[in-house]
Amino acid sequence: MSRNDMAMASDTGVTTPYEATVVITTINRKDDLRRSIRSAMEQIPPVEIVVICDGSPKEIIDMVSAEFPGIRLFHTSETMGISVQRNWGAQLATAPIIFSIDDDAAFTSSDTVSRTLKAFENPLVGAVFLPFIDVFRDKEHGTNVPEDHDDIYVAYAFVGTAYALRKELFLRLGGVWEEDDYCARLLDAGYVIRCGDTDPVHHFVSPIRSWERIAFLGARNAILYTYMNVPRPYLMLHLMGTSMMNVISGIRKKTLLTTLKGLATGYRDCISANVERRPVSRNTYRLIRRLRKQGPTRLSSVRNVLNRPLFG
Repeated sequence: MSRNDMAMASDTGVTTPYEATVVITTINRKDDLRRSIRSAMEQIPPVEIVVICDGSPKEIIDMVSAEFPGIRLFHTSETMGISVQRNWGAQLATAPIIFSIDDDAAFTSSDTVSRTLKAFENPLVGAVFLPFIDVFRDKEHGTNVPEDHDDIYVAYAFVGTAYALRKELFLRLGGVWEEDDYCARLLDAGYVIRCGDTDPVHHFVSPIRSWERIAFLGARNAILYTYMNVPRPYLMLHLMGTSMMNVISGIRKKTLLTTLKGLATGYRDCISANVERRPVSRNTYRLIRRLRKQGPTRLSSVRNVLNRPLFG
């Protein structure tokens, strides 16, 4: 799980008529995917659309080919995982800004992309957290940004359901293994995750999900993230706190056994040296903790503690 394994190809310099590329990775949600693609096609101005079928059934590939001949369709014969495919999608994208939405999510306004592109006018913005709503659970994410247009509001991370980022910066930082991990490296490189102010994306959380697998991966990844990113003075305490919070969550969600297996797997991977440890600076670690606690925070109030931008 070395970050070198996720190394990205450099930008080829190919010109593109598009300002943005929308990347959608899918497995087996045909109807959800159809809705997601249609919402991307309604964006004004038009965007490049890249759909990656992650070991999907042939009917998914046939549907996309037949109903959406104008988009770029790619697939792998085996399921590689969403992070691997999103990294591939970044290599395939020709536009400088990449939007990523889940295959069971959809834009609700035709100007979501165009409004978000303006959010990147500040060179310190490395990514944008697109607000979204879990429709079936009536739960909102990223919609609590104050109505204050005199400043940029930033978050500690975006959620994989819906976000936008700078392609070149993404490739230079080695791609994504897990969203919080990428955002930690982004902040450590001196860039921020801006809170979007568009109409929220609708996320139709698919019932075709393995909640046991989600619990397992969530617990495992929490340990790996901590080991990979937390600087040494805080590492042991952070590991203890992360383990405890996952146990409590497992009890509450009735996935305790699966959660414990995930925690054990995470610790095993750390001990076996399968994970590259490259902690962020203490300054970045404290900033992440601050942003997690405060929620959306004015850029002007954290700018003085940001590291100097690594690129540009």
